[in-house]
Amino acid sequence: MFVIEWWKKLSWSVTISGSKNATLPLISASLLVKWKSTFTNVPDILDVHDFIHFLESLWSIIDFKNNTLTIDNTNLSLENINIEKVSRTRASIYFIAGLLANFWKADIPFPQWDKIWKRPIKEHVDGYIGMGYDFIIEDNTLKVSWTPVSDDIELSAYFAVTATNNLIMWAVSRKWKTTIKLAAFEPHVFNLIGFLREIWVDIQIRYDHSIIVNGGNDLKTEVEFEVISDYLQSGTFAIIGALCAEDYIDIHRARIEDLWAFLYKLTEAGVKTEDMWNDTLRVYKSNNLKATQIQTNIFPGFPSDLMPLYSVLQTQSEWTSSIHEILYESRLNALVEYEAMGGNIRLLNPHKVEITGKTDLKWAKVNSWDLRAGAALVIAGLIAEWTTKINNVYWIRRGYENLLGKLQDLGADIEEVEDEL
Repeated sequence: MFVIEWWKKLSWSVTISGSKNATLPLISASLLVKWKSTFTNVPDILDVHDFIHFLESLWSIIDFKNNTLTIDNTNLSLENINIEKVSRTRASIYFIAGLLANFWKADIPFPQWDKIWKRPIKEHVDGYIGMGYDFIIEDNTLKVSWTPVSDDIELSAYFAVTATNNLIMWAVSRKWKTTIKLAAFEPHVFNLIGFLREIWVDIQIRYDHSIIVNGGNDLKTEVEFEVISDYLQSGTFAIIGALCAEDYIDIHRARIEDLWAFLYKLTEAGVKTEDMWNDTLRVYKSNNLKATQIQTNIFPGFPSDLMPLYSVLQTQSEWTSSIHEILYESRLNALVEYEAMGGNIRLLNPHKVEITGKTDLKWAKVNSWDLRAGAALVIAGLIAEWTTKINNVYWIRRGYENLLGKLQDLGADIEEVEDEL
């Protein structure tokens, strides 16, 4: 659990780590490279270590230090495959393409979803069928084999990020053209495309959310590639700056170009930001916040992952704010934790909530429901009176590299202790 003492004014700067959402498909895509892949700016988080352990069970040779990850796939084998740890993450489904490319079959645990929604795999299954996959679900395991369709095909990802990434990776091993319609265009999808282009995959992008993969090329056998920094982590620290800074916080490697919808709503709420230099975002402390209405959407709309963080800002805004969460039917549930801290929350239905402020948050013991809700509670704890305790910080450590240390460097009084029974 995290223990946060009565809030202090924070100052100085923070450098944003690599993106979890970009790193996991990149690690999976390394199985398409027959020899060695080196990734820089890799976040040191639990999900990455789970993926590394899975690759090691395939006899990949791994070296991970100082945020540089080298994966040598020269001698892959299924002899000692271990799916136990990777089964903890829903992103385990990313490994299907690489396993099929090397072994023509893949047995992967049925994805374990976060609590924010059920995340059905219809787009994945339709992709399997369209490309010629045979699959069954047996003993909570997806068992997949492949006889590729010998023709150009069109598939739909329906704007789902994981499905888009998977369809792209699955298409790489085909000798024909695969057109993915209604593809997600999130920054981490384009990071994967950048990597695949680096290993000589022919990929084209169309304005109508179509991605065209022309297979059949011989792939590069050794590559070095940089993971993009995490714009969702940048948004997290932007909220921290607006609520907790003594004057301002500078956020380095912020991916400002990926945050326009989020920054527009920050400005509407009365938060002053500046684009400084070299992708540094300065966020000033804001004392007179205004109520805002937000609706989450696919990129480049307001990110659903930043909605829980922004909701903390709304507890400190005058009058009534509202949230319309169009993507995930359970993401708003975690906001009830604010009520234990004195927040004024009205959950209207699974997709809509109203928040009335300005509310002075009080000390409480609360629970992290998922990755972003956990980070939101950390922010709430930073501005709450006296001592806040947050359980289940495993969720936070899955996706935020050294969040504790970065906050301490800014001046926060926060520590991690054993969870109380």
